[in-house]
Amino acid sequence: MKSYDLSGPLLGALLLLGISALPGCVYRLDTQQGNLLDVEQVEAVEVGMTRSQVRFLLGTPMVADPFSSDRWDYIYTFRQGKSGDTRRSHLIVWFDGDVVNRIELPEPFLDLPGGS
Repeated sequence: MKSYDLSGPLLGALLLLGISALPGCVYRLDTQQGNLLDVEQVEAVEVGMTRSQVRFLLGTPMVADPFSSDRWDYIYTFRQGKSGDTRRSHLIVWFDGDVVNRIELPEPFLDLPGGS
C-alpha cells in the first residue's frame, strides 16, 4: 500500500491562504491635496476685496485659470486611506480687474479632517 505525503500540498494551501489575507492588512495613508480652508476663512472673503487681500486670507489658489486670469479656484480633496471615501470642497473667486466680483461654492465646505 502506498502512503502519500500531504504536508507539501497542505503547506502550499496554507501559504496561499495567508497571502490572500494580506491585502486587508496593508496600511493605506490618508491623502490630502489642495487648499485646506475652514468656514471662517471662506466667510471672510467679500465682494470688493483686492487680489492681495484674498491671497492673504486664503493663500495661493490651487488652480489659476490659464485662460481667464479673473478666476481663482481653491480646491481641497481628502481621501481616507482604508475606506477610500473621498470628500472634496471647492471655492471659486471671480475678479473684475483687481477686485472680487463674485464668490461661488460649487461644492460646499464640509466638516473635513484636519480643519479647525
